[in-house]
Amino acid sequence: MITDNTDKRRFELHENGHTAYADYRRDNDSLYIDYVEAPPVLRGTGAAGRLMEGVMQSARANNLKVIPICGYAAAWIKRHPGA
Repeated sequence: MITDNTDKRRFELHENGHTAYADYRRDNDSLYIDYVEAPPVLRGTGAAGRLMEGVMQSARANNLKVIPICGYAAAWIKRHPGA
């Protein structure tokens, strides 16, 4: 499950004592995903993908258009067009 850390303006996924996160900016009805990061220990586990899935669920729930700035976020959205 992801959380929206509004103080840091990032979505977070906590797994095994580590945090993957997606920095974001909001502008009216748009959600800009500036950067997605998973610590080395979580890389290759699918954590960043689970994080993006949660980001997209949150965006849908809030009627936000997602605009990926981060290359990973853009590639993930392209690979998951129904997300």
